[in-house]
Amino acid sequence: MNQKEVLSIVDHTLLGVAAEWEDIREILDDGIAYGCASACIPPAYVKEAAEYVKGRLAICTVIGFPNGYHTTAAKVFEAKDAVANGAQEIDMVIHIGALKNKRYQQIEDEIRAVHEACDGRILKVIIETCLLTEEEKIKMCEIVTKAGAEYIKTSTGFSTAGAVFADVELMKKHIGAGVKVKAAGGISSFDDAEKFMSLGADRLGTSRLVKIMKNTDTGAGY
Repeated sequence: MNQKEVLSIVDHTLLGVAAEWEDIREILDDGIAYGCASACIPPAYVKEAAEYVKGRLAICTVIGFPNGYHTTAAKVFEAKDAVANGAQEIDMVIHIGALKNKRYQQIEDEIRAVHEACDGRILKVIIETCLLTEEEKIKMCEIVTKAGAEYIKTSTGFSTAGAVFADVELMKKHIGAGVKVKAAGGISSFDDAEKFMSLGADRLGTSRLVKIMKNTDTGAGY
């Protein structure tokens, strides 16, 4: 597998709280230059970013981020607002406390409501695997499948840990037909990326792979 193939499934990501427009624009330019799947950026920049890329790169954003304890109504509003501003992909965080309380129907209903608000755009559901038991991870695979979202995603990158190989392998085993896996958080090398892909990751959330390309002499001919 070559680096171009890996980069083609990368959501090139910048979600830091101090990100300025110049930083976002660099992410967009690099995402286009290196053939990434999307740029994942804060909601406040979605409209400006969509206007800037003019369809050359999918714009992804986050809702209920990073803690997930927003109300369903708030998440639905965020999703509708993001879509109106030009987002083509939405990454939402579940209410982890509700999962711990076994309020499974509440979580399923929320995902379904947000998915409807996405109006045909891709929805990725972040379950924050580092905070969950194996049983909870498996349960979320079932819930995401039933709710109709396109992806289940490991991590925000803002909690105690990011993606690990075992979680991607577990999720791939338990998701239903039509659901894909996104690994995100801490993916720092092409070797790691290829391992995640071999275990079943269909999308990767990271900024480091593009940075590696920019810091080598192979950027023009990868």
